[in-house]
Amino acid sequence: MKPVAAEVAKLNADELRSLVNPDERPTLKTISRISGLAVTTVSRAMRNGADIGADTKELVARIANAIGYVPNRAGLRLRTGRTNVITLLVPAEGDVLNNASKLTSTIAKELRGTQFHLNVMPWFPDEDSMRPIKYIVETHSADAVIFNMTEPADERVAYLLEKQFPFVTHGRTQWAEQHAYYDYDNTAFIQVALTKLGRRGRKNILAILPPRNQNYSQDMVRGLRQESAQSGIKYRISQNVDSDRPSDDIQHWVTRRLDQSPEIDAVLCTSSKAAIAAIVAIEKHGLKLGEDIDVYGKEVIPILKMFRENILVEMEDVGLAGRFLAKAAIQQLQDPDLPLMQHLEIPTNN
Repeated sequence: MKPVAAEVAKLNADELRSLVNPDERPTLKTISRISGLAVTTVSRAMRNGADIGADTKELVARIANAIGYVPNRAGLRLRTGRTNVITLLVPAEGDVLNNASKLTSTIAKELRGTQFHLNVMPWFPDEDSMRPIKYIVETHSADAVIFNMTEPADERVAYLLEKQFPFVTHGRTQWAEQHAYYDYDNTAFIQVALTKLGRRGRKNILAILPPRNQNYSQDMVRGLRQESAQSGIKYRISQNVDSDRPSDDIQHWVTRRLDQSPEIDAVLCTSSKAAIAAIVAIEKHGLKLGEDIDVYGKEVIPILKMFRENILVEMEDVGLAGRFLAKAAIQQLQDPDLPLMQHLEIPTNN
């Protein structure tokens, strides 16, 4: 590293920002002036050039972050055909306990320090799911896209495969062999849950599952059928209320089922929101959690044990998923000839 760059490397973020005029829009030349490096060196460092040392790349990235440098995406696309943007599609839901926030933060952290930037695009599950996908592809506003809430015959996946547009899914589809994905084995999750409940002597389970059109919900139904056939545990699934519904709807449904079927001795919930709503219904019904009845909850943010200590919990590591999804997207852009990255997380029956 050049002497000037070595001295600059000792400066903190505030000191770096002080070297830029408040009215100045930071450019590569700004980073070059501050670092003492040539503009071409700065440019290659920003593009993760193989001929640039790790210390230089780290310095350039730190200066760029400190002074608020934003690449000119239009110019970049004209020069290279790339935007260096990876778009994450997230459902615009009101449930603060879902996995969207955790997924977003971990993907953003994984992209930090690379040439790629994350764009988060919300979409509403009750709207046409193809609209944001087609917008990204037709406007060339991103180089790759990441999305979840997949269906077995997901038309978004079929479209992106046809267009040969890089993408990664959080969840498998019927074309899983042809695309990158990270998934959680929800069939195994159900089998683990019923095994643990069976050990506690539970025989009649109420299951609150995700919307049935989603792939992971169908995997859960498959797990219920398989484990019930082997263990003899009976189960009921609501056809009208799912884990994405408002908490009041879930609470009222659980209350009705407890009134109609007093033999129910466990409630299986596939979201933190559903588990909390079920516990409210159970306690209002006069039942004692952990003695009269169990609640087995699946969560992505560790909160349920703080709500009620004797709830049974299975943790899905969405942070691990986010890091994997980011790496899989980058690989398709930088090393498209390598095998697609695919991973299935399997819960253990401890």
